[in-house]
Amino acid sequence: MDISQEHRHKVAIVILHQNGHFLLQLRDDIPGILYPGHWALFGGHLEPGEHPDEAIRRELVEEISYAPAMLTPFGFYEDIQVVRCVYQGVLDVDLSQLVLKEGWDMALASVEDIRRGDRYSHQANQTRPLGKPHQRILLDFIEGSALRPHH
Repeated sequence: MDISQEHRHKVAIVILHQNGHFLLQLRDDIPGILYPGHWALFGGHLEPGEHPDEAIRRELVEEISYAPAMLTPFGFYEDIQVVRCVYQGVLDVDLSQLVLKEGWDMALASVEDIRRGDRYSHQANQTRPLGKPHQRILLDFIEGSALRPHH
């Protein structure tokens, strides 16, 4: 790992899909976090020494009390702030069985929502944008462009 990567956040995030829809988290609308008030994929930071495989499972339990049966790697997406290890898996429970413990809202987004770049939030009572990196990752997934690095 080069020195420039050392100062970037390392996160594990997941594309959870169900019947052509994708689970999104509406991030809290607070200063100091990346993409405040934007729809994003669930996941979070890696703890020191933690493997992304472990981090994504820990984060899902912490954020929505859910442990999927199987997750598979989808790709790595890097920019100047973040290195994202992206996983994908089937959401095999009803949305009502998830318990949102982090974030402002959660919802299943359609392909049309993702292409448009926004989705309505009942909790916020308004349409909120998708974070650009999350939209790109989801579009790559939808278009079948897995495991392409993005810089």
